[in-house]
Amino acid sequence: MLPLIAPSVLSADFGNLAGEIDMLNRSQADWIHLDIMDGVFVPNISFGFPVIERIKKSALLPLDVHLMISQPERYIERFKLAGADILTVHYEACTHLHRTLQKIRQEGMKAGVSLNPHSPVSLLEDTITEADLVLIMSVNPGFGGQKFIENSVKKIQQLKKLIIDKRSRTLIEVDGGVDLSNARRLIDAGTDILVAGNTVFASADPAGMIKQLKSC
Repeated sequence: MLPLIAPSVLSADFGNLAGEIDMLNRSQADWIHLDIMDGVFVPNISFGFPVIERIKKSALLPLDVHLMISQPERYIERFKLAGADILTVHYEACTHLHRTLQKIRQEGMKAGVSLNPHSPVSLLEDTITEADLVLIMSVNPGFGGQKFIENSVKKIQQLKKLIIDKRSRTLIEVDGGVDLSNARRLIDAGTDILVAGNTVFASADPAGMIKQLKSC
C-alpha cells in the first residue's frame, strides 16, 4: 500500500501561497499539513486562523492541522470552523487527552495525538483506540529543516505493535527530516503518512518530489 503524503506548508513560499496550494492540488499529495505554533509550547510562532481559512478556500485536499500549542482544547471548535479536517494535539500539552480526542471527533474531525522525541510510545496505551492517527515527531518540534532522529524508526515499530495489540485502526504519521533517504525505512517500520516540508518545497520540482516519496 502506498503511503499518504502530507507536504508541510511551513516550508512553502508564503509570498506565493496560492501558487503553492495550486501545485499541491495538482500533485499526488494526499493531505496538506499545517503546523500551528504559539511560541509557548514550542519556541517559534507560525500562523493562525486567517491563513488556514485562506488555504481552505483554495485547497482540494484535506487539511491536516498539527497543533504545537498550549491548552489546545480551548480552540477545537475554532479550528473546525477554520477548515481543519484532521486535528492533532500533543500528548505533552493535554491534561485530559482522552476528553480532548473525543471532543475533536465530536466536532467531525479526525483526531490525532503527537509524541515529542523524548516521549515513549507506552504513554498512549490507554488512549490509542481514541486516536485516528498518532504523529511521531522525528525532530524536536518548532522548526523545519532539522536532522532526522534515528531512534524514531524504533518508536514507529513499537507504536505499530501497540496498535496491533490493541486492535486499533490508528494510522501512523511521521514528521521531521523525512526525505528519500529514509522514507522507505519509515514505511517498512509501519508508517502510513509521511509529512515532508523542506524536502518538497526546497526541491526544484516539488510535485516530482511528492511523486518520488509516494513511490518509495
